[in-house]
Amino acid sequence: MSQYYNYDQIERKWQERWAEQSVFSVSTEAERPKYYVLEMLPYPSGALHLGHVRNYSLGDSVARFKRLQGYNVLHPIGWDAFGLPAENAAIKNQIPAEKWTLDNIERMKVQCKRLGFSYDWDREIATCLPDYYHWNQWFFLKMFEKGLAYKKIGLVNWCPSCQTVLANEQVVDGRCWRDDSEVIQKELEQWYFRITDYAEQLLSGLDSLEDWPEKVKTMQRNWIGKSTGARIRFQVESDEDSSIEIFTTRVDTIYGATFMVLAPEHPLVKKWSNDPEYGPALSTFAAEMQREGTLKRTSEEAEKKGVFTGRYAINPFNQERIPVWVANFVLMEYGTGAIMAVPAHDERDHEFALKYGIPIRTVIQPVAQGEEGVVETTEGEAFTDYGVLVNSGQFSGLTSEEAQQQMCDLAEKKGFGEAAVTFRLKDWGVSRQRYWGTPIPIIYCPECGTVPVPEQDLPVLLPRLEALQLGGSPLAEVSEFVNVECPRCGGPGRRETDTMDTFVDSSWYFYRYTDPRNEKLPFEPENARYWFPVDIYIGGVEHAVLHLIYMRFFARVMRDLGLTTLDEPVNALFTQGMVLKGGAKMSKSLGNVVSPDEIVQEYGADALRLFIQFCAPPDGDLDWSDQGLEGCHRFLNRFWRLIQSYKTTSDLNGRPDSSQLSEPGRPLLRKLHQTIAKVTEDLERFHQNTAIAAIMELLNAVYSCIDKGEPDLHVMREVLSTMTLLLSPFAPHIAEEAWERLGHEGGLATAEWPRFDPELAREEKVEIVVQVNGRIRSRFMAPPSISREEMERVARADERVEANLRGRTVRKVIVIPGKLVNIVAS
Repeated sequence: MSQYYNYDQIERKWQERWAEQSVFSVSTEAERPKYYVLEMLPYPSGALHLGHVRNYSLGDSVARFKRLQGYNVLHPIGWDAFGLPAENAAIKNQIPAEKWTLDNIERMKVQCKRLGFSYDWDREIATCLPDYYHWNQWFFLKMFEKGLAYKKIGLVNWCPSCQTVLANEQVVDGRCWRDDSEVIQKELEQWYFRITDYAEQLLSGLDSLEDWPEKVKTMQRNWIGKSTGARIRFQVESDEDSSIEIFTTRVDTIYGATFMVLAPEHPLVKKWSNDPEYGPALSTFAAEMQREGTLKRTSEEAEKKGVFTGRYAINPFNQERIPVWVANFVLMEYGTGAIMAVPAHDERDHEFALKYGIPIRTVIQPVAQGEEGVVETTEGEAFTDYGVLVNSGQFSGLTSEEAQQQMCDLAEKKGFGEAAVTFRLKDWGVSRQRYWGTPIPIIYCPECGTVPVPEQDLPVLLPRLEALQLGGSPLAEVSEFVNVECPRCGGPGRRETDTMDTFVDSSWYFYRYTDPRNEKLPFEPENARYWFPVDIYIGGVEHAVLHLIYMRFFARVMRDLGLTTLDEPVNALFTQGMVLKGGAKMSKSLGNVVSPDEIVQEYGADALRLFIQFCAPPDGDLDWSDQGLEGCHRFLNRFWRLIQSYKTTSDLNGRPDSSQLSEPGRPLLRKLHQTIAKVTEDLERFHQNTAIAAIMELLNAVYSCIDKGEPDLHVMREVLSTMTLLLSPFAPHIAEEAWERLGHEGGLATAEWPRFDPELAREEKVEIVVQVNGRIRSRFMAPPSISREEMERVARADERVEANLRGRTVRKVIVIPGKLVNIVAS
């Protein structure tokens, strides 16, 4: 009898059988409890990497576990298939982006199937196909109707390398999220989604997400950035048509404003650039700032630089005339692009004032030093805390909090300001000047203006381009795409040639999984009501702001369109760690990439899946280890030898009678039920690594039991059958084969997750630790039901404990039932 584990033969056998029998295909079943397991859909870059394998193995273990528990499990997969990598590859290799993308999808799909992920392939989607992006366009039109999609001229984040606009969320520390090149500001006409209309909802909704990582919620709160303060308008002197509006959270410091600062991109800077005296310097400075980019301008180490505009503004509170400057540290995309500068109470303003010799006036003093008096200095540090107002007219002597309320009331009464709330979150710029994306369904007509494409004319198909060049919108060069009749007047029109940000694709894809072939709607609302919310969503923390805020925004838009009733689409979010090698992130440039295909060929899919879930906590980084992989492979072979040795137990019927058991069967059955409890609890908590460790301990216990004497065959059948079920979420192919060889019919799809018996799991004796003053002095075995009093009596009677207590007085005895006795003595 061969005991060789032929993983390749076994894995391919079961993958074919799963496909033939559509084992993982599901439908809506109102009478059954559902469970929706979702991993973030992959970009078809060419091949799965180990980060993918880890993500999808974790999700698959949950899906298989929940199926065995009786849930109707939706576990779908698709492809985030539009975007720059495909377009850049098409340019580099002179091949169509569509071919590059679809070829990669096919290769990665083969890999997924070879790894045995239990996806419902009938629900597969690819966002680059018309039957999907049709609905991107539909959502755009619905948002356009509601005023949530609009176009405006404004400053945008421009990536010179990618040759396209980026949303604020796609700029990380002043650099492009895709290629890390420095981003500049550029004035363009762009389409936006009015995500700011939902800012308050997006912020308050975070409180309901109890099963999301706190770090993700904190990142979102910081990005949304709610600030409470005041809007104040400063009239520009000798220019009735110009005023400068600022937002401040510290209106209590306004009497200390000794100058104002505009962002180089502020409209007034452009207006004043025509001034013969100050205009040339303003134009030169604005151009320099555009070249520098936001990262360099706003870093703490950057030198504060500015230019005087030659203009003055009037402080509406005290009518003081204060100079207006332009400086590098003010950005147009934050607030109003203008600030009142209070150098005594803001560190940046203080540094700038010292450099350019601008007065510094103290208007807030610590509460302990609240006597009124003039304190003017050009030295020292800015005092940025709340305190008591000085040098502030009628408000002097008030606390900062009191003054803020009274100042806002006065500003509103006088008509030059009001209390206000602002958000750091800006509207989502969705226009992209590239080819491989969803065409924006808008037509421009000389007579009718901006005209939405009629719904019946969707989808607006992306034309196939054989060759692409970088620079300029590729669609603008396709005359048959651009030139079109106006749907209103029938006259000549021009299509929009920008495409949508590909984060639009991934903002709602998991709804499409519930109804992927619907041709009348993005999805049937009834299907979404059954499957939603997503029960567990697994992906990288790098999407904490980019994808997850957009996803939550789309959920609310769909709610307001009547497609869903949910505010939040995801109940629990899990962010897995990275896969490292030698402590460094795997990358081609470092030459430390490990190929999943090669591992599967040498060790099998089950060994890879088992190792990648066992060797580190799922939310921690995993450092690749060939030795660890080999250890998991040996474990599977040891399990296989047991199955081969005891497969004749398939003829046995019934379960072991626990009352008739003797050594070594009784402790083995106890260990089995303890393992059932441990693995079940760990999978519920998403602790796959410790669940697998428990199964490995059980296997060792089986071999130890055999070494002590042949256990009852009924016990061995019970142990091996149950161990097979426990192992199946992690190593499904070998588990299916073992289940069949043990004589079970119908495959694991018809099996049930084992239940542990508390009585069988209960230890006959437990080990009690005895400490004296916190140091272990002895141990003893006792029944689990031993009383506190008996624990203390046995502990104090121990010879080693008596020796340690000799000459001392016992002050206190701490007893933890069934575990510990700690005697405190002096």
